[in-house]
This record gives sequence, C-alpha cells and structure tokens, in this order.
Amino acid sequence: MTDTDQPATGRRDRKKAQTRAALTAAALRLVAERGLEQVTVEEISEAADVSSRTFFNYFTCKDEALTDDPALDGNAVVARLAAAPAQVPALQAVRLALAESIDSIQADRELWRLRLTVIAQNPALLPRLVAGNSATEQAMVAVVATRLGVGPDHGHPPLVVAVAGAAFRTAMLRWATGDDARPLHDFVDEAFAAIAGGLADPPSPS
Repeated sequence: MTDTDQPATGRRDRKKAQTRAALTAAALRLVAERGLEQVTVEEISEAADVSSRTFFNYFTCKDEALTDDPALDGNAVVARLAAAPAQVPALQAVRLALAESIDSIQADRELWRLRLTVIAQNPALLPRLVAGNSATEQAMVAVVATRLGVGPDHGHPPLVVAVAGAAFRTAMLRWATGDDARPLHDFVDEAFAAIAGGLADPPSPS
C-alpha cells in the first residue's frame, strides 16, 4: 500500500465507523421511543440518512444493530487476555483484557445508558447478548486454562471467567443507571477488588 492509499483507507474506515454508529444510535432511539416491534429496518435507515441496503452492509437484522458494539469485540478481548503477562493472576489478567473495552464504553456513556434501557424494556434482545457472550467466554476459559497449565475440564478457569463477567456486568449497570458520576473503570475495579478480597460483607451502616 502506498502513502497515498493509506489516508484514503483511513478515511473509508472512519466513514464506515460513523455510518455504523449512526445506524446504532438511530435504532436505539427509535426503539426506546416506540418499542421493538414498532420499528423497521427501513425506518432506522431513513433516520440515519442511509439506504436499507447500506444497513445490511453493517448488520444482519434490527436486533443486531441494537446489541452489537465494537467495544464488545470478543476476539480483541480474548487476544488481550492471551497477551497479559504470565505472572499476573488470572482474574487480574481478565481485568487487563477488558481495559480497552471499558475505555470505549466510557466514551459512549449516553449511548450505553440508552442501550441498557432498551434491553431492559425488550427482554427478547437478551438471547442475542447471551449467545455472543457465551462464545467469548468459552474462548476466554480456554486461554485461562492455558495460562494456568490446567486441563479443559478443570473447574477454576470457567469460574474465573464467569465471576469476572458477573462483576463486569454489575459494574456496567451501576455505572449506566445510577447517579454516581465516577468513570466506569472505578466501578469495575471496585467489583474486581471485592472478588479478589473474598467478597467479604461490607460494614454495617452506622
């Protein structure tokens, strides 16, 4: 690729990212206003000022536009987990692997607040989220098992991944739905520290 080609490629990538983001924002806004069954792909495309054909260049269906996000790229998370320093404990390695996703989600807080509201209002979207997370979690379990030098049937790797996932989801919900203005990584660190500390009960209110 020549130097002239590289800026053009960069512009195309930015344009594609902008179009995808516009479609996602339009889908979430319309579904939040009208409900999942009352919004069509054509209406989402029109709101994003693109054609329905363009919509299907980015998403296979309406539900995917609502739930999928580059910040949740499971392949990237798994790759970062595999690249974490070998001396880092497994739970902390998962936290390190999530760092870039956390930063991306933080940058789009209002979009994520809207997404979580839409999902809460439309439970039919949950299977898509669970299916995507399941594939990523299975890959993460394999990486953790390799890091620890244990077999695929060992109970510790899936427990680490499951607990880390629960901590991350709990932190996201607290961050997105509460009045606390702290950044997402504060909530995630707090949740992971509680787990690492044995999940002791908090002090009783005085």
